[in-house]
Amino acid sequence: MLHGKQKLIATFIFSYLHVSDDPSTEFNLKTHANSRDVKNAIEKIPQKGGRSNVGKALSFVNKNFFLDSNGNRGGAPNVAIVLVDGWPTDKVEEASRLARESGINIFFVTIEGADENEKQNLITLYIIELNPHYAQKAVCRTNGFYSINVPSWFNLRKVVQTLVKRVCDTDRLACSKTCLNSADIGFVIDGSSSVGTGNFRTVLQFVANISKEFEISDTDTRIGAVQYTYEQRLEFGFDKHSTKQDVLNAIKQINYWSGGTSTGAAISYASEQLFSKSKPNKRKIMILITDGRSYDDVRVPAMTAHQNGVISYSVGIAWAAQDELESIATDPDEEHSFFVDEFDYLYKFVPRIIQNICTEFNSQPRN
Repeated sequence: MLHGKQKLIATFIFSYLHVSDDPSTEFNLKTHANSRDVKNAIEKIPQKGGRSNVGKALSFVNKNFFLDSNGNRGGAPNVAIVLVDGWPTDKVEEASRLARESGINIFFVTIEGADENEKQNLITLYIIELNPHYAQKAVCRTNGFYSINVPSWFNLRKVVQTLVKRVCDTDRLACSKTCLNSADIGFVIDGSSSVGTGNFRTVLQFVANISKEFEISDTDTRIGAVQYTYEQRLEFGFDKHSTKQDVLNAIKQINYWSGGTSTGAAISYASEQLFSKSKPNKRKIMILITDGRSYDDVRVPAMTAHQNGVISYSVGIAWAAQDELESIATDPDEEHSFFVDEFDYLYKFVPRIIQNICTEFNSQPRN
């Protein structure tokens, strides 16, 4: 039988990770099939004691907990509820960021606070910076939705219904992975002489119209861009802009280059300068726009990109070669390759590309 604080925790918490010096799973998502068995299992959890290594626990959750083999369901949001008494004894922010990028919605419930002796012990023994706002920095949004402070353990029951309502409000679980917030998207833009200044601005508007459909931040979808002729130029990388408005402004400021058309070299350059720096848990999507046949081979660079996990879309205009567009595109070609006679009709492809990206995302198994 549980007593005092431990019984309050067991009654309240609906995650099954035991946190102290070293985290361990008490039972996983598929161990019990009904609420009665879950409640009985919670009541049998022994208190471990030790330090509050919340950062280590979140890293453990991120790597081990939400796996298909442990009962994770791809269509359901992933939620981790973290209860902390006082202050964590390790660093939380980086582990939280990595967990959020994996699509885990982290809720922090902080109970009471560290007294002055505890604060001094933490500083002396663990050499950590005590930040009273660590929970707000660790969660997905800083609007109070993901963090609840309880002044006393005896008030813990009062926040149960509030927390349950928030966990069930799937429209506001902003950290759930979706097709719109979980990719690194690199645009590879033909700046050759045949495009012309006016048409180049139309291409940039097309790039902006696609970009604005995504949720852009340093932990959501990130955008990068390369312009190419005979040579290649990194306009901005994935880590350059972390807001949608900054990305749209950066796209608008890209200057037309003019020159030849070496599309194969541009794909290799994008693989090295953009996608080699993509985050491991992000889908890598390349959208290449060209208006002519390449002066070099596109097949080998495109195949290498595909083998490295890059999902490639090709968009051809006017004199673009259909065989090259199909070689660049990920299979099946009809879902990843597009052609239009005139630049002014590019806008028609925006909803189709977004729809295809989302259909492909939703068809893939994921943690």
